[in-house]
This record gives sequence, C-alpha cells and structure tokens, in this order.
Amino acid sequence: MVTSLTRDDHARITAAINTAEATTSGEVFCVLAHRVSSYRDVSLGWAAAAALILPMLLIPLGFDPAWVPGVADSWESAHMAARDLTVGRALAAYAVVQAAVFTVIFLLTCIPVIRRLVTPRMVRRARVRRAAMQQVLAHGLHNTPLRTGVLIFAALEDRQVEIVADAGIHERVDAAVWVQAVDALTIALRDGRPADGFETAIAQVGAVLAEHFPPEALEADHLSNRLVEI
Repeated sequence: MVTSLTRDDHARITAAINTAEATTSGEVFCVLAHRVSSYRDVSLGWAAAAALILPMLLIPLGFDPAWVPGVADSWESAHMAARDLTVGRALAAYAVVQAAVFTVIFLLTCIPVIRRLVTPRMVRRARVRRAAMQQVLAHGLHNTPLRTGVLIFAALEDRQVEIVADAGIHERVDAAVWVQAVDALTIALRDGRPADGFETAIAQVGAVLAEHFPPEALEADHLSNRLVEI
C-alpha cells in the first residue's frame, strides 16, 4: 500500500506530463488523494442498525436486567408496587446494552480495513467521483480555452482511480478509452509502484489527446504539470 511519494516520484510524474503535453494541445492534471471521505455516516449507520437489532436477540433468551451490572438488584420485591420499578430497570438495562453495542460497532467500523469492507462499493465510488469533480473545479480544469483538460485522480484509501475528461474531449472520445489507463494505475498503486502507474496512465491519456487534439504553436500551458497530493 502506498503511503507517500518521494521527490523522485514527483519528478518522474512531472516529466511524464511534460512529455505527454508536448504532443497535444490537451492538458493532463494528476491528483493523489490519501482520503476522500471519513465515511463517518457509514459508521453511524452500521452502529445504529446494530444497536437496534442485536439487543433484540437477547429477548428470546429471557433478557434479565440483572445481566447488566449496577442496573438491577439481585433481590426483587414481589408485590405490585414494585412492578413499575422493575419495568423501569429492564428498560434502563436494555438501553445500556444498546449504547454498548452502538459504541463497539461504531469504533470497529472506524478502523480503515473494516470501514472499507462495510462501506458499499457504490458509496465509495460516488465519494471518489465527487472528490474528483471537486478537484476539477478547484484547479480550473474546466477553464482551459478548448476545454481539453483531463484529470487523473487516484484515491489511495478507497483504492479507486477516476479519469475525468472536460467537455471538449468528452464530445469526441468515448469514456471507455480511459479503461486501460485506469487499470494500469490501479494495479501499480496496489503493487506499491505509484510513479510507474502514473507514468503509464499519463502516456496512455496523452496518446488519446494527441490523436484528437494535435499541438498548437501558440497554445499555453494552463495547468500545473506536477502531481498534487491531498
């Protein structure tokens, strides 16, 4: 698992972007995000569901408030006046169990490995895509004169890669052409070779851009050619 990139890695990626952009008027921009979301809402959802459902499994077993230390006495009055107190203790004990289950499940699902397992893939994909679009807007990829910017976005913790092409490219190039670049970067990141992955993906994206958008003599470089880590 990649945790950080070296200065040499950054230099290699910058060189790859410069090489790719030398053959096209399009522009390539790369972002490496260590985390796109805390997924706190997912942890809260699992904890709430567990706190609601799991304690109910104790009822068929004859749930007794005495099972919860400090909530019920070991002696209980048998007359009617004590019934309300007994019910109250039972409810209090049940609430304590629910709170304990909620806390344990919430803390467990905050562990990165477990959080990734319990977070639906479609949720992670949506969060990564949203984060990628935020980077498009934040760095002005949509403001290039010909709308020919391409974002290569990698989310480390989610282990997902997104390639976002601006309108000028999207109109001419089918989204399926980016699959090889996505796969190359995904595999390299999984193997701990981030620079290799970005170099390959950049070269493949550059080849597509060169085919549809040849270089123009007066075309300026509107986007940074360095990898951005967030």
